[in-house]
Amino acid sequence: MKKKLLFVIDSLVGAGAEKSLITLLTLLNYDKFSVDLMLFAHGEILEDLVPKEVNILNPLKYTDFTKLDLKRAFLYSLKKQNFKMFNSRLKYSLNIRIKKYNNAQKARMFWKNVANVIEPNTKQYDIAISYAQGIPTFYVAEKVKAKKKFAWVNVSYRLDNKEASFQKKFYDQYNNIIAVSPSTKEILLETFPYFSNKMKIIHDINDPHFISNMADLGESYSDNYNGLRLLTIGRLAQQKGYDIALSACKKLKEKGLDFKWYVLGKGPLKEEIVKYIKENDLAENFILLGVTSNPYPFIKNSDIYVQTSRFEGFGLAIAEARMLNIPIVTTRFDAVYSQMINEKNGLVVDMNADAICEGILRLAHDKALRENVINFLRQEKKGNLEEIDKFYELIG
Repeated sequence: MKKKLLFVIDSLVGAGAEKSLITLLTLLNYDKFSVDLMLFAHGEILEDLVPKEVNILNPLKYTDFTKLDLKRAFLYSLKKQNFKMFNSRLKYSLNIRIKKYNNAQKARMFWKNVANVIEPNTKQYDIAISYAQGIPTFYVAEKVKAKKKFAWVNVSYRLDNKEASFQKKFYDQYNNIIAVSPSTKEILLETFPYFSNKMKIIHDINDPHFISNMADLGESYSDNYNGLRLLTIGRLAQQKGYDIALSACKKLKEKGLDFKWYVLGKGPLKEEIVKYIKENDLAENFILLGVTSNPYPFIKNSDIYVQTSRFEGFGLAIAEARMLNIPIVTTRFDAVYSQMINEKNGLVVDMNADAICEGILRLAHDKALRENVINFLRQEKKGNLEEIDKFYELIG
């Protein structure tokens, strides 16, 4: 009999955790597993890549409810003579407008206000997996019945005392907590040292054959530009250090470098980024491309991949650039040395605009360094498909 698996994640936007989950799902043996996938937001770019064997569950009632504007939501509640969802939504919306919250705080506010109107999953699973921290972790802990539960942590997850106290009761309900890198594990244990015995490491899975094939398909740059192409992939959010990238871009322009810096991603900082671009006359240099389900042709046709993150659980986009032999300039975030060797497969620099600028200039102007980096990339180990064995061992 097939084992029944449930995966839960916020959505399938084109970020690292989501791509990692898609890769894992494509590698599973569906002769042995029956797989459900639950999302808190539907219709995102990567859903088309979910294997046909995976059953994407219908949206939660509350998920559908949040698609209504407030007027229609009120009329819907009036018609049903039930204002529970409306009141929960209103409380959450008002709370997060009071002050600026980080992601962990937003997740707590969401769950405290909305959990009472989110229906439980009525199926019985063998394995339930929260594939992201925060709301998916809370949901699997409280709303899912399973013989075993596993929680993935795919960012450097530092929590203050209030957030740690709130989240502990959820992580207590999991058989194991899975970190995607050694540094991710170490950082989580700073907050939850008593979970050391239940923590394991399974890296984000990279399939080099899939990436290589995808890099030859689909759209790439269409502007007929022949100069230096820089690329950054990541959500337009504070974590990714776009303020550092923009300042570095301005410095590169002032130094007279012929370049274009492209960005694949979307997120809450878009308006702020667009404003900076306009105010600093960078429209020809810093170019937002939006999102795509296949970023690999863009990576393959870049000259340098740039990562300006403040923190990452692993840094999947770096791994993808490495697999396509693209030299890298990256900030020195916690997990960076799990895959970067400074001066070998790229440059690891300080977390500021000057250092990013100088790293890009070095790779742009030092032909010997650039060739050495590319040669090293061509020879280093590609991908980590062996991590699927750790997953099978975990779920038994």
